[in-house]
Amino acid sequence: MSRVVRITISLIAIFTWVCNSAIAAAPPTDRTRPNVLLLLTDQQTLRAMSAYGNRYLHTPHMDSLAAAGVRFGISYCTSPVCGPSRSSIVTGCMPHETGVDLNGQTPDPAIPNLGQIFRDAGYETAWTGKWHLPGSYPRPPDGTIPGFDCLHVPEGTRFMLGDQTDAAVTDQAVAFLRKEHDRPWLLAVSLHNPHDICWWVREKPVKPANLDLFPPLPDNFAIAPDESEFMTDCRKPKTYGVEQQFTADWDEIQWRAYLYSYYRLTEQVDRLVGRILDVLREKNLDDNTLIVFTSDHGEGAAGHQLIVKLTPYDGAAAVPLVIAWNGRIPAGREDQTHPVSSIDIVPTVCDYAGVTLAKPVTGVSLRPIIEDPKAPGRGYAVCELSPFRTQPHRKARVLRTMQYKYIAFTDGQRPEMLFDMQDDPGESRNLASRAAHRDELMHHRQLLAQWVERTNDHFVAPWMTTTEKENMP
Repeated sequence: MSRVVRITISLIAIFTWVCNSAIAAAPPTDRTRPNVLLLLTDQQTLRAMSAYGNRYLHTPHMDSLAAAGVRFGISYCTSPVCGPSRSSIVTGCMPHETGVDLNGQTPDPAIPNLGQIFRDAGYETAWTGKWHLPGSYPRPPDGTIPGFDCLHVPEGTRFMLGDQTDAAVTDQAVAFLRKEHDRPWLLAVSLHNPHDICWWVREKPVKPANLDLFPPLPDNFAIAPDESEFMTDCRKPKTYGVEQQFTADWDEIQWRAYLYSYYRLTEQVDRLVGRILDVLREKNLDDNTLIVFTSDHGEGAAGHQLIVKLTPYDGAAAVPLVIAWNGRIPAGREDQTHPVSSIDIVPTVCDYAGVTLAKPVTGVSLRPIIEDPKAPGRGYAVCELSPFRTQPHRKARVLRTMQYKYIAFTDGQRPEMLFDMQDDPGESRNLASRAAHRDELMHHRQLLAQWVERTNDHFVAPWMTTTEKENMP
């Protein structure tokens, strides 16, 4: 080969490398930025999905997302109730930061939501389904959602039931996906079920006939005798989250019938998720669409004889979280080492889409731990609880590290709970008062104190006194 030819080939290689490097370093354009699809269910506990190991229901469409992306096994909502949790999902901030501690409150308008962030970045943004900040469903013709085109379901729909709304919400999502779009889009599809279990509980449910189909009671069905007094109060009839009182006379069969019905509602919403994913693939959009699947909060699922929400146990606080993007995110990976939170959704989708956050958020992008499972991540997730509408000063905080879960209450006897989630995933053995776990207790106290200070949280546990702080390591 002549010297001239070798030089020419070298120059071509250098030119190609420079061009490819420039392309790789260039900010995303409309042609390279992904579409974003946020799929949100309501009241789906983490284990109400067969990909998470549950044998008593079948969720093939949700499972297909898990097979196509990364599924997080230590995943928490920011509050086990609709409004506060949803305020975090759309802002990346904790409920005490958004100003939504209870249902019926409006997020601080100074905090931009996901739609506003992406619209400012040039995206087409649309929301269909339940909003709940504060109203459940914005009604046509005037109902709006800041930052989003609101895709309304038809008038006459019974808005309190997912059985009535979810098919219509799915129709709106399908119509949006079938349209031609001249720029990247962000579509949020907020489905209502399996939330209908709240009404099943209230309406004197009938036990299905075939008892052989009923799931067994969970291993943690019993109420621990040393449960915190705060939790005892959560079980009492109250004006907020009243469903628990309907279980007072339930026998074992009724509890199992409840689990059976809850899983059937989850399968019902799974079929609608399948309709949306089918259209995404039919339109060849799946290769350029980042998909996030989660739920606003969980469901008691009979653990500790609890139903629905507003409790700090994993039934209500832990939610599924799956992130998928064909060819860009590893397929079929299960992450059981990084605690993650709903506040991480906004910074994660912004990171993948190349969208700059105008204001900092409390959540962190999960992209580093998605791309490198050995990356450290944040190390813990925090969940807030305000279960008493008439006593807003009474609160709880959950702090989950990889192995332990720590819960602190503002008042009551035994105001702390500590569980080893590897040895005791059902949260049945409170280690907070055991001398052998004193170091772990103090470590988790310290993490919570640092979080409270960093996020300007006004939560105060009984140990957060001058005397106790002097004993902190």
